[in-house]
Amino acid sequence: MTLSVAVLALVTLQRLAELLLARRNAGRLLARGGVEVGAGHYPFIVSLHAAWLVGLWIMAWDRPVAPLWMSLFVLLQLLRIWVIATLGDRWTTRIIALPGAPLVRRGPYRVLSHPNYAVVVAEIAVLPIAFGLPAYALIFSVLNAAMLWVRIRVENRALARLT
Repeated sequence: MTLSVAVLALVTLQRLAELLLARRNAGRLLARGGVEVGAGHYPFIVSLHAAWLVGLWIMAWDRPVAPLWMSLFVLLQLLRIWVIATLGDRWTTRIIALPGAPLVRRGPYRVLSHPNYAVVVAEIAVLPIAFGLPAYALIFSVLNAAMLWVRIRVENRALARLT
């Protein structure tokens, strides 16, 4: 197994595990009275991220890995874990507002309003660059930016209603 295949396999397994965690957390939040907003754009987010990963499997499985860029990607994974751990059972891939719950203001949320999105923006660019695919990184970064422009606006409106 090449390093590229190992990295792609680990990222794939990580994303699948996160989808399972997100699904469990979403169910719990909804059971506690949470309200989902922005469900209409959710399939586009899932499709975009799936296309990014599938495309990397097609284009990068046999490419060399740049150690510096891969190190940065590993650091981003640590930040991702920090974000997920900070939100705990409130972390999900959907936007679910929980009435009466205070906004999280600890961990990376002390510094950024949307640290998870900052990590995702960086990941979408860094991993393809680690495989020597800067044009791929640019294309998906632009697509992701368009999606986040919609998503962050929807999420901010939902969070503003809670405060």
